[in-house]
Amino acid sequence: MSIAIFFTFAASILPWIALWVADWKMLCYVTSAPLALAILTPWIVPESARWLVSQGQFDKSIGILRKFARINKRTVDDKTYDRFKDTCVRIQQEEECGKNYTVLDLFKTPRLRKITIILILLWMAISLVFDGHVRNVGTLGLDIFLTFTIASATEFPADTFLTFVLDVWGRRWLACGSMVVSGIFSLLATVVPLGVPSATLAIMGRFAINISYNIGLQYAAELLPTVVRAQGVALIHIMGYVASIVAPFVVYLAHIDISLPLLILGVLGITGGILALFLPETLDQELPQTLQDGENFGMDQKIWDFPCIKKSEPEKPAFERSSSTRPSIRASFRGEIRSSMLNRGSVRSRKSVCVPEHLGV
Repeated sequence: MSIAIFFTFAASILPWIALWVADWKMLCYVTSAPLALAILTPWIVPESARWLVSQGQFDKSIGILRKFARINKRTVDDKTYDRFKDTCVRIQQEEECGKNYTVLDLFKTPRLRKITIILILLWMAISLVFDGHVRNVGTLGLDIFLTFTIASATEFPADTFLTFVLDVWGRRWLACGSMVVSGIFSLLATVVPLGVPSATLAIMGRFAINISYNIGLQYAAELLPTVVRAQGVALIHIMGYVASIVAPFVVYLAHIDISLPLLILGVLGITGGILALFLPETLDQELPQTLQDGENFGMDQKIWDFPCIKKSEPEKPAFERSSSTRPSIRASFRGEIRSSMLNRGSVRSRKSVCVPEHLGV
């Protein structure tokens, strides 16, 4: 929700700041000035307890957790913190004796390779369509400042909607549906008169791709195994940035034909939505930790499975997995230390927190 509130507000007022400043150099100064507040971050925002654990700074991590406990008015006995530290030390020792994994390990087995490639293509499509819609507001036949504001404002309802349905409908069908809907609206915008009709449909397409974008941010982190998750997510995001480079050229095609940008964005949206159906669903599933877990993840799922109508199955014992379940502290650099590493409990896509339950954080 923080993205929904703050990103929407900032993006909505940005065109009016540009209109008020009326100078691109001054606009650069105005938009860059808030970044100076980042200097205060070390004194305002506490360090990530997960990152401290990944760096072997267990005492500092426990200090952060104690602070959270005080803020949340929770009482945690010292034995819990001692067990937490002992477990982290043991895992670190196991990690030092184990194998170091790289992003190339994602491409060594067929199923995991397929999932990784689809995730890359899906995120490239999402990034290109999202960035294309942001840049294309100037070709919709209305005032660019007003159109940009309305299009940016769709971020809030999109994120709010996703908050309520993501853990009910799942990731796969939501990613598919939102991208296909975005593509359909984009294509419809090419066959209606320029102005209010085309702008309305294009903005509805922007609303749908906002949903896809926020799903994509989470989906890859849940599908990739813990031991290579940080590297894998980084690779996927880099490829998304590469795709975004193409967006200005797609929008520039409006000089050839005004409908070409939305036509391309529509086709990409529908194609990306279809690709999403070939990924496993992560809702209420034990998330993969080892490469073998990633290779086997979702093998029992069918393409037409839908979480809302899926029959409930008896809970399996935690870590009824492959022979190697040792998690990676190295891979936890981006926050991948999970509760399973502390108490060997079940890892699920709804519960991916790595602190004692008493803390309530």
